[in-house]
Amino acid sequence: MTQVIVKRTVRVDVQFPKTSLQDHLLHPETRKDTDSFLNICETLTHLGTCLKMKIAVLGATGQTGQQLVDQALQQGHIVTAIVRNLGKLTITHDNLKVVEGNIFSKDSLKPHFEGQDAVMSCLGFPPAPLAGVTGYTDSVTAALSAMKEARVNRYITMTSWYTEPNSGNKASFFVRYMLLPMIGSVLGNMYKMEQVLQETEDIDWTVVRPPGLQNTPVTEKEILTHEGYFVPDENGIPIGQTVSRADVARFMLSLLGTNSWIKKAVAIITKS
Repeated sequence: MTQVIVKRTVRVDVQFPKTSLQDHLLHPETRKDTDSFLNICETLTHLGTCLKMKIAVLGATGQTGQQLVDQALQQGHIVTAIVRNLGKLTITHDNLKVVEGNIFSKDSLKPHFEGQDAVMSCLGFPPAPLAGVTGYTDSVTAALSAMKEARVNRYITMTSWYTEPNSGNKASFFVRYMLLPMIGSVLGNMYKMEQVLQETEDIDWTVVRPPGLQNTPVTEKEILTHEGYFVPDENGIPIGQTVSRADVARFMLSLLGTNSWIKKAVAIITKS
């Protein structure tokens, strides 16, 4: 099991083009500036700190999305929140732009993605046992198409523990026999969305899988990670059941400064 410590981000007021951070730092034009600048940036990248970026956020009015927007602004990022209802997001900031958009329309999303360094999604959809949930796959299809046309290649999104149908076999009795059946339609569509991303070669995506979400303040606790459908202990049993939405946002933003989880899905939980 891999462990990642995510601490507070140090902001460095530097803009860079829509390429990966590592590619930019190693670009010949960057090297011309000063060797010391390159060395500093490489050190910051290794530590997981983030340079100032332009970020488009989907699901910004949700509980986790609001945490993501607020923390991104605190870190000095420039945020474009794409929402359905302009009046629903109450956060105000000089670096925040709130725009109306249709998350299921490539043509609606594309102009808001242009000029962005990354797209981050905290979209969530309610269970629909009879009709089925399609919001995750429909929205990611539109977002990926818009990103390709807008030439943005970094995408960070969140799903959940236990998206794979058989991955909850070691969960607690309550989770396995009561909770998972209740939200099965949501997990099923999340899993399909993850498969869509796994088949996408020209976007640098990362899926963050948290367990149950709580509305508690952000912490500085160590964040445990595992490339799987939950975070196991030494016996393969899931560690805990919940995490703060604020800590999920903290981890998602930390990914802007690292290539560690490119084209991977990572389950997370804070260490007790």
